[in-house]
Amino acid sequence: MSFIQEFKSFALKGSVMDLAVGVIIGAAFGKIVDSLVADLIMPLVSVVFGGLDFANYYWPLSGQAAGLSLVDAKKLGAVFAYGNFITVALNFFILALVIFFMIQQINRLKSKQVPDSTPKEVAATPEDVLLLREIRDSLKSKG
Repeated sequence: MSFIQEFKSFALKGSVMDLAVGVIIGAAFGKIVDSLVADLIMPLVSVVFGGLDFANYYWPLSGQAAGLSLVDAKKLGAVFAYGNFITVALNFFILALVIFFMIQQINRLKSKQVPDSTPKEVAATPEDVLLLREIRDSLKSKG
């Protein structure tokens, strides 16, 4: 099998295509979660903690003046942007939590929908019952 044919066979397998679709949907879902955290959750956290804005928390590493926004401080040199890391970690936590709940619900739905497909074994008829049936059938045929 040539390299091109082998690659084509690999790339067109169902699992590879499913993975590609999953990655694309996951990226789009990640953007939704980013917006959820940045636009809805972090402003609420900011209000609860008195105007706290994690995105602008940093330690200047290049002698920047205090009180600059993160964007302005980065223009002047290196910064240790731990606030941005907290926001990204929160994004990840929320995304993982949402995916966990989704998988949990999908598994719950699958377990309800899939009937038990294993055939139930019929218990073997006891030998004395078989003998009584033979006697009954024999008496019926004679009489």
